[in-house]
Amino acid sequence: MLRLAESARTEQAARSGRLNKRGGHVSEMWSHKPVRDNRDVERVKDATDIVRLVGEAVSLKPKGREFVGLCPFHDDHNPSMYVVPGKQIYHCFVCGAAGDVLTFVQKFHKMEFREALEFLATRAGIVLTPIRASAAPSTGPSRRDLVAANEEALRFFQLILKDPEHGREARTVLERRGISPEMVERFQIGAAPDRWDGLVLRGRQKGIPEETLLAAGLLKRREGGSGTYDVLRHRLIFPIHNKAGQPIAFGGRKLRDEDEPKYLNSPETPLFDKSSTLYALHHATPTIQRLRTAIVCEGYTDVIACHQAGFTNAVATLGTALTAGHARELRLRCDTVVLLFDGDDAGQRAADRAVPIFFGEPLDVRIATLAGATDAKDPDELLRRPDGASVFAAILAKARGLLEYRFARLRARLKDAGPAAVEKAIVEEVSQLASMGLASATPVRRALVEKSLAELSGLDLATIRRIIPAGRAPSPVAASSGTTTPAPLPHAMPLATRESLLGCVLCDGALWGVLLPEDRADLTRAAYPWPVLDRLAGVVQEIASSGTVPSIRALSLEDPEVHAAGVVLMSRVDEQTDRGGRLRAFFEDCVRQLRLERANVEIKGLSTQVAMLKKMQDSHRDLGPNRRVLPRPG
Repeated sequence: MLRLAESARTEQAARSGRLNKRGGHVSEMWSHKPVRDNRDVERVKDATDIVRLVGEAVSLKPKGREFVGLCPFHDDHNPSMYVVPGKQIYHCFVCGAAGDVLTFVQKFHKMEFREALEFLATRAGIVLTPIRASAAPSTGPSRRDLVAANEEALRFFQLILKDPEHGREARTVLERRGISPEMVERFQIGAAPDRWDGLVLRGRQKGIPEETLLAAGLLKRREGGSGTYDVLRHRLIFPIHNKAGQPIAFGGRKLRDEDEPKYLNSPETPLFDKSSTLYALHHATPTIQRLRTAIVCEGYTDVIACHQAGFTNAVATLGTALTAGHARELRLRCDTVVLLFDGDDAGQRAADRAVPIFFGEPLDVRIATLAGATDAKDPDELLRRPDGASVFAAILAKARGLLEYRFARLRARLKDAGPAAVEKAIVEEVSQLASMGLASATPVRRALVEKSLAELSGLDLATIRRIIPAGRAPSPVAASSGTTTPAPLPHAMPLATRESLLGCVLCDGALWGVLLPEDRADLTRAAYPWPVLDRLAGVVQEIASSGTVPSIRALSLEDPEVHAAGVVLMSRVDEQTDRGGRLRAFFEDCVRQLRLERANVEIKGLSTQVAMLKKMQDSHRDLGPNRRVLPRPG
């Protein structure tokens, strides 16, 4: 009988409703929404270094007291996101994305609040307060539910691999392919049993609703809707993780020759998007950032073989061609991408498809092929040989630039053609490259590419420039959103006096106590150009009235627009003042300006009253000495 449980004791605990490993009751996990404890939020924020957190996702470089990198929230080609360690915030000056460590995790990893809090707590070794369930009815499986279902499936597959009977064939395949126990553990490789209801039974045992397993792509409904069955059966299982290291899908390799297809991936789900997911990216990111180079392979076992041989900056696509989403993930982490393809026709076609994807990216893209250097058909086979690692390193070192590779193929195709045909083909090639984004590239990148095209094609630089049409790059915000509508946050406007004062208070909450009551009234009753700033001023007033010092940390995350607006104002003021250590002087200038503006308004009001009184006096004089303004009484 299939062993679906670690032990009878675990089974009994599940049936009796004991607490699960995640710190909550099984039924609560799947049917109730958690209510957070704000003290946990502060503990997690205090324990998390924002530079380290953001730096794990985006390559950052120091710039004065801050750090700068490409913004992951828009199509950024020039570093525009600043991370301010002293304030524990980040802010993009192009798209307006801003926030703290929790905001970043929620947005970058697409997590719900509680999931982001748990993620950061686990990183920091903090035990959160047990969640309290609200009475709100469930509206279907949440993202957190789907991740938990995948985590349970992963444990199940790992148990099956270790099972003496049901994991025997999978272990034999691993041994035959030379995958070490360390790699099995690191990549959490497992096995699916040779039956239709393994996960079905496991889900029932663990109290996971069937709808959740269906939504996670782990089960399918039988035709006619009568029951469900496992998607992955009798296969070697490769878990697929997101950037945060959470299991979001699974890939299964067949164990029997007669089974088809050879590889089968989970379907796309709310967690899993093939076009933007790279296998082993969470493992490879530290090395990619350190070496500034990523190796892109074509399969699970190729990546695992690379990591086992010490090439730990290797990743792979998931049964799809390279996409703009893949290129964007790599751009955030490195400067150079080596695309590793087989030397056959399929590999060459894959290289051709990669050209338009990477050509417009600010990346040095190189093509490496095994053909001509080894008779091994793939990196997995090569790296199992005694001299495989040294041969593989030599292949990577000889990788050719994307344009060089493309023109070498063009020349090989035209080796017997006449001069007219060669010229026509080269002009067409340059025109195609221009249409891939060269016309809208930055001036520096365009000049470098034009020079390379001239050298590779044999045409002079003037001819190259005549072929390439003039163009202008769209703004990063418009490129990512398809619209030129400005973001509804004050990240690009000049700050007025009241907005600057709000930013000063958020930089140093003690400054609120310096303001006179009428100053504070001016801030909270001002007609700001953005409605969100009215709300922000009101929240600052409420925080101060409660006896708490106003600060960016004191702003509630319940209203993300207010929180983001606060970060923007604080960042703008910090940019103008803190780098020079003149926050207090800037604040005092703003206070003087505010009071001057208020005095001018009062003077104007008094002048208006005086003018009205004078007008009334003149009117009364015009009535004459014998005219009465009011009738006599009676």
